[in-house]
Amino acid sequence: MTDVRRSPSFIWRIMRFLNRHVMPKTRPEVKLKGLVLLLTTTGRKSGLPRQTRLQYEEQAGVIYIAAARGQDADWFRNIVANPHVEAQINERRFHGVAEPITDPARIADFLELRLQRHPRMVGAMLLLHGLPMRPNRANLEQLAAKLALVAIRPDESHREGIKQCEG
Repeated sequence: MTDVRRSPSFIWRIMRFLNRHVMPKTRPEVKLKGLVLLLTTTGRKSGLPRQTRLQYEEQAGVIYIAAARGQDADWFRNIVANPHVEAQINERRFHGVAEPITDPARIADFLELRLQRHPRMVGAMLLLHGLPMRPNRANLEQLAAKLALVAIRPDESHREGIKQCEG
């Protein structure tokens, strides 16, 4: 008999509930500063703006976000259809071009970075995936094969808009 609390569908339902119902009601100054961004993609079917709150890491001016649902995540599929996105981190808004990444080695590198920066939080997430809190590289690559990653680079043609939103 499987533990319902460890089933992927149960975890996704909890995460979806939190993203849809709890995060929008949280005051902006409390919304996990430095951990969560607001990503706006264009719906691949509707063409309408779609907003999703996601955890991120920034390294060398590039924003990285992982799709725990892999290539099945709606926001990831929207990016594959149209890589032009808008992101908001705290009060900073910018347009960018998103690069979908599915290479397990690159995703494992990202997981290692996240684990270094946020060992307890990411360790707990890894436990939900059935990994130890301190996994080895092989464990991370095994999990990475199920995930997807996106690298967002600010779009230089929108540089003026970035400065206005930041200042």
